[in-house]
Amino acid sequence: MPLNVPNNATLAAELPKRLFLTGGSGYVGRNLIRHFTRIGVEIVALVRNDLGAITVERLGARPVRSELLSGSLLSSMQGCDTLIHAAADTTHGFGNAQQAQINVEGTRRVLETARAAGVRRAVHISTDSVLIAGKPLIGVEEDSPFPKKPAGSYSRTKGEAERVACSLATKDFAVLIVRPRFVWGRDDTTALPQLVGAVSSGKFAWIGEGKYFTSTTHIANLCEGVERALERGSSRQAYFITDSEPVQFREFVTALLETQGLTAPTKNIPRSLVRTMAMLGDSLYKITRGKITPPVSLQDFATMGVEVTLSTVKARNELGYVPVITREAGLSELRRNAYAEAL
Repeated sequence: MPLNVPNNATLAAELPKRLFLTGGSGYVGRNLIRHFTRIGVEIVALVRNDLGAITVERLGARPVRSELLSGSLLSSMQGCDTLIHAAADTTHGFGNAQQAQINVEGTRRVLETARAAGVRRAVHISTDSVLIAGKPLIGVEEDSPFPKKPAGSYSRTKGEAERVACSLATKDFAVLIVRPRFVWGRDDTTALPQLVGAVSSGKFAWIGEGKYFTSTTHIANLCEGVERALERGSSRQAYFITDSEPVQFREFVTALLETQGLTAPTKNIPRSLVRTMAMLGDSLYKITRGKITPPVSLQDFATMGVEVTLSTVKARNELGYVPVITREAGLSELRRNAYAEAL
């Protein structure tokens, strides 16, 4: 289902004055707090525990400790003019009922509450994964239809979350979708640690030599894209945000590992073999009702085993989006941080 449907709400917007953020202590959430507090926006951040509360408070946000599906969020959202919904279950494995609860029902509950609280504008942080099914996507645009058979639970539930989010938009409540791919950069607690762990444990291998292209999104560029969407985006519209030009997957991952003082392995597994293993793994997981967890899922394969490149023409034309950091500058920043931590 494409999201380029007629708008029910296209509201002229300025920078938010008071912003409610879900997923405040996560990787994306922490950087959104840094970004918006730096430009003078007051932030109320939803967290699940005391450690999360300490994290967001140190970054300059006011923490609210609660669960995503809690019925007590209305009072916390009162007085906020803007919502950024960044919380999600990003597990790329075989999925479970909890992932659907968080990604779909959590989105529904948060946006319904925001609308009831008088919030005027909301950005839902989504993903390119809503479009992936296991085949290459080359220069894909936002109006591409959702696949009939998504790659896995993450793709399916995030796609459903987009539908839910857009269905809740009204003339007084604008809902915008931002879709990054392969988020990386400073303070990374997601992709980079996983890559480092795989290399350190000897479990890393290239799929089909890794010589296919991918889009990437530095965390600073994602934050910039969210700000631009809040200011200029049209309701019920999706926007891809990336680091400008695609890069060869192998080249980029090799460079990421080098920032941590690691040399990328040369081990390679044929793409056809990995795809077969993933499809069999999905079937085995379903047949055993999760009692057996195979090493790779189709969601894993579809996310990082084939070319996925995104067009940012729409974001550039409608939002005036331009990346604020180059890929080379982002890699240099990671090298400096790794060096400083080693001292």
